[in-house]
Amino acid sequence: MKLDSMKHGMILGAFCLGFGLLLAVTDRLTAADIAARALEDRMNSLSQVIPNSIHDNNPVTDAINMKDVRGKEITVYRARKDGKVTGVAYEIFGSGYAGEIKLMMGVDAEGKLLGVRVLAHHETPGLGDKIEEKKGDWILRFTGLSLANPLPEKWKVKKDGGQFDQFAGATITPRGVVAAVRGGLEFYAAHQAQMTEVN
Repeated sequence: MKLDSMKHGMILGAFCLGFGLLLAVTDRLTAADIAARALEDRMNSLSQVIPNSIHDNNPVTDAINMKDVRGKEITVYRARKDGKVTGVAYEIFGSGYAGEIKLMMGVDAEGKLLGVRVLAHHETPGLGDKIEEKKGDWILRFTGLSLANPLPEKWKVKKDGGQFDQFAGATITPRGVVAAVRGGLEFYAAHQAQMTEVN
């Protein structure tokens, strides 16, 4: 009986070791492909908020790390032309109806929005998901705006006395995005020198 238990334990251990080795080998073989895919996704996100016409570098590799207002580490991607920083992009976060909304925001050197795109959210399909570019043009309306345009008191949805449209049945989602974008612009204004310094 004891011999049978040992035999079964050894067989189980051999299976575990075999599967562990298989997983390790698979991980090693696919790591480069996964990293390449992540880089491709990042470049795609950046190309939507940093126009190619304003840079001659690769913003993905010209990046600095900073802490945002919540103390969370973020990566700031810098666009340069002829060595001068012409714009930056970084992730911002808003609070939606169903949780956190993750966005990528591009800002030119003067503090004007180059673009905003949604990276991830859990908002209700057919209502809150209208913040996605593929669902409508609402998110495109931020392009060209700045902290001074509109005036600070207008950086709200219309229901709250601001200038931004909300969605019927889904005010919380656009409210969270507008607040996140305004916060992202305030972050840029507070750290502009650090983000645009030439080193």
